[in-house]
Amino acid sequence: MQLKVFEPCPASSRGGGPPCRKIIVSTNIAETSLTIDGIVYVIDPGFTKRKVYNPRISVESLLLSPISKASAHQRAGRAGRTRPGKCFRLYTEKSFNEELQPQTYPASMLSNLAYTVLTLKKLGVDDLVHFDFMDPPAPETIMRAFEVLSFLGALDDEGNLTPLGEMMSEFPLDPQMSKMLVISAKCNCSNEIATIAAMLSAPNCFLQPREARKAAGEAKARFGHIDGDHLAHLNVYHAYKNNNEDPQWCTDYFINAGALKYADNVRQQLVGIMTRLGLKMCSQDFNSRTYYANIRKALVAGYFMQVAYLEQNGHYMTVKNNQIVHLHPSNSMDHRPQWVIFDEFVLTARGVSSAPSLTCPGNG
Repeated sequence: MQLKVFEPCPASSRGGGPPCRKIIVSTNIAETSLTIDGIVYVIDPGFTKRKVYNPRISVESLLLSPISKASAHQRAGRAGRTRPGKCFRLYTEKSFNEELQPQTYPASMLSNLAYTVLTLKKLGVDDLVHFDFMDPPAPETIMRAFEVLSFLGALDDEGNLTPLGEMMSEFPLDPQMSKMLVISAKCNCSNEIATIAAMLSAPNCFLQPREARKAAGEAKARFGHIDGDHLAHLNVYHAYKNNNEDPQWCTDYFINAGALKYADNVRQQLVGIMTRLGLKMCSQDFNSRTYYANIRKALVAGYFMQVAYLEQNGHYMTVKNNQIVHLHPSNSMDHRPQWVIFDEFVLTARGVSSAPSLTCPGNG
C-alpha cells in the first residue's frame, strides 16, 4: 500500500484532460527519509508526534509538539524537487520566528538510555557523568539507566559490568529483553523466548483492514491464549512455520507476512548470539504442566519492574511506581487477570497511562 506513493498519477477520467491529482498524507518520515517525484505543494501543519521518555516515572509519552525551524525547512524542501513548488504553512510568520526551536532535540535527550549505558560500559567507559556526549542527556536520565541496569543485575554496586551484564550487552536489544533471553536457558524455554523476543521486535503482525474488521478480529481470536498476547504471538509464529511460511495462509488469516519474515530473521540472529554465548537452545515438552509456567518465569525475569495488579475499583496499578494503567484495547485476553506484566508503557495524549497489547498474566 505504501509503495503507491511512488506510482505516477493515473490518467484523467475525461479524455484529453489533465491527469488526476495525487494527495499524500505522511508523517515526518517524509522530511528526510524519502523523496517523491512530482510533489508541487506541501501543507505543513507545524506539529509532530514524538516519544519523550520521562525518567521520573519511567514512561514514554507520545506527545504532540511543535516542530523546529530545521524541520520546517525540510518539509518545505519536499516541494519543488523536480519542478517549481510551494509550501503552505498553517502557522504565522511570528510563530515561526519566535516560538519554534532552531533545531530538533536529539534522540539522546528524549530516550531511555539503559541500552546506551550498557553499551558504553561494555566499551570500557566508566565515567559516564563526564563522558563527552555530542548532546549531553539529562543527568537524571543517566542515573535512571544505572538504576535499571542495577536492578536487572547487569551492574554491581560499584557500577561495573557483572557476568550477566557482559552477556546482556551482546544483544542489540533493550536490556530487559536481553535479560529475558539470558535467563530463558535456565527456565528451559529459550526457543520460545527467542521467538517472543523476535515477535516483539517486529511490526505488528495482525492486520485490521477496515473493510474486513470483523473477519480479521475472528482470525486474530484463533491465535489468542488465556495467558496473554506474548503467547498469542508465539502461537502465530508456530502456525506460520507449520504452514511453511505460506503467503496465502497469511492472507487468509489477516497476518502481516512481511512482519513475520522480519521476526524470523531477527530470531535467527538472536539464536546465533545465544549459541555463541553458550546458552542452550531448549524447550520443555509441550504437554508438560510447566511449559507455559516456564515461559512466564522468563518473561517476569526480564520485566519484573513492569508488573501491575488489578485493584478493587477495576483499575490496574503498577507495583513499582503506583501508576494507573489500562490494557490496550487490542489485547487478545477475554478476561481481566489479577496480575499482568507488560513490555511497553506509553503515556497517551489523553493523559492516560496505557499498557500495550502485549500483556501476559504473571500468575505463574
